[in-house]
Amino acid sequence: VQLQASGGELVQAGGSLRLSCAASGRRFSNYAMGWFRQAPGKEREFVAAISWSGGSTYYADAVKGRFTISRDNAKNTVYLQMNSLKPEETAVYYCVARSENLPMAFKEYEYDYWGQGTQVTVSS
Repeated sequence: VQLQASGGELVQAGGSLRLSCAASGRRFSNYAMGWFRQAPGKEREFVAAISWSGGSTYYADAVKGRFTISRDNAKNTVYLQMNSLKPEETAVYYCVARSENLPMAFKEYEYDYWGQGTQVTVSS
């Protein structure tokens, strides 16, 4: 499956942004999806994950209550709605996919497919 993330841009602290990830190549609804991010000089970290149907979601503690992951299987797209953004969340955000559904995954090696990343910059 090929993943194309988009929606990253410059936003002020406290603002909102929605990232999208379009998938192609195989049956999208058979893949659990997720988002990771990598800030400058830091290791890549898990952000959020969603199951095949969208019925189960999982978030990193740092984003709980502010970020929402969702998917539209008819459009082969997964979204990440980000609210109340902080400058330290400036990073490249990566869309990921895995064929196993449950349990939810939050480690890099558990995901089989990675998109190219989209840059999110949060200004203070």
